[in-house]
Amino acid sequence: MSQSNLHIGIVGAGPSGCYVADAIGRKLPGAFIDIFDRLPTPFGLVRGGVAPDHQGTKNIARQFERTLGKDSVRFLGNIAIGRDISYEELKAAYDVLIITIGALEDRRLGIPGENLDAVYGSGQFVAWYNGIPDGRDLDPKLDGKSVAIIGNGNVALDIARLLGKTADELASSDLCAHARAVFEAACIEDIWLVGRRGPLEASFTTAELAEFGELSRVATLVDPVQLPQALPDGLSEEQKKLGEKNLEVLHGYAARGEQRERPVRIHFLFHAAPVAIRGETRAQELVLDHTRVEPGVAITGGKTFTIPADTVISAIGYRSTPFPGLPFDTARGIVANTQGRVEPGVYAAGWCKRGPQGVVPANRADALAVADLILADLAGHEPGRKPGGALIDTLLAERDARPVDFAGWQKINAAEVAAGQGRPREKLTRLEDLLAAATG
Repeated sequence: MSQSNLHIGIVGAGPSGCYVADAIGRKLPGAFIDIFDRLPTPFGLVRGGVAPDHQGTKNIARQFERTLGKDSVRFLGNIAIGRDISYEELKAAYDVLIITIGALEDRRLGIPGENLDAVYGSGQFVAWYNGIPDGRDLDPKLDGKSVAIIGNGNVALDIARLLGKTADELASSDLCAHARAVFEAACIEDIWLVGRRGPLEASFTTAELAEFGELSRVATLVDPVQLPQALPDGLSEEQKKLGEKNLEVLHGYAARGEQRERPVRIHFLFHAAPVAIRGETRAQELVLDHTRVEPGVAITGGKTFTIPADTVISAIGYRSTPFPGLPFDTARGIVANTQGRVEPGVYAAGWCKRGPQGVVPANRADALAVADLILADLAGHEPGRKPGGALIDTLLAERDARPVDFAGWQKINAAEVAAGQGRPREKLTRLEDLLAAATG
């Protein structure tokens, strides 16, 4: 297919969208690429999901900056599909349309008490402390002594670690000012990390797990009875490697009983399934049921117990949120697709394609595979004849929708870095402030 006059639209300016844009731009240098995002800011979960104390991970944004800064690429921020532009209009404008909207909606626990006050999903909690405008006003209650975090992934560990850090330990992060104030005022003594299955089934990485050992005021408590002394048969080499490393760290925590008197205790609690959240108007305690794993699935045994929980945060996964007209697999919470193909000329990549699994490098591999799929489908076709960005610009102008371009994002970025005063940045967290900064 000719490289000239080919118009490509990408919905979602997170890692998957940027990786796909870069890969296709390299293979088809004559193509024109428009990347849309509902927020005025790009980079998706790198900005709004990666923990604010993991600045090294956020450095990948430098690569994405180079992609968005290319002459053949346009960033159109603050444009919501279904509000400013329809799905059908996107398909009419672009020869190829790629959906990379991620997965932002919290999965429900499905237990009694889930709707009590002081019960939150990790997606909304992370959006709050990372300054995403539509999560900015969550104002979570962290005024009690005990917090229960349900889940054994990296997000659960991120939340526990941030709650356990001192103000000095957070000084080099880009944790938003409103969240810093709440964290510093909190008097949390016990943080429970609750996993339905055992330590070998946990999805957190060893690097995240090991960070608890570096916290100055935290005692990381693990019951050695819950830790297997050896790995079971039948594990893959990858599972063995991860299991050995995680067990080594967990056994190390189990042996450090002298830390118990530290002011904040983080308890790893495995083989415990949430049954109910109790309280009159807000959470007070979490009811759990002992489980056994057969095989890989947590089976409850009917022996319940409780832990105090003034605040409950569930970190059990996410679903994508479709816009009108988008083919969607409701049962799985992803864009309906077959190996990345949604419908003729439309593709999906990243978490909205396969579910919320894997860290940023996993999204890169998936995005590159989808880019190769698109290039293979394009081979031998006639040159693109759709209007691309010209149609979109006309429609947006008619509707008085004003996208934030890459230059506007650079102004936002400069304003936040300047406001950081020694910290990486102080994020603008109100939509009106972001838009004002984008226009200078």
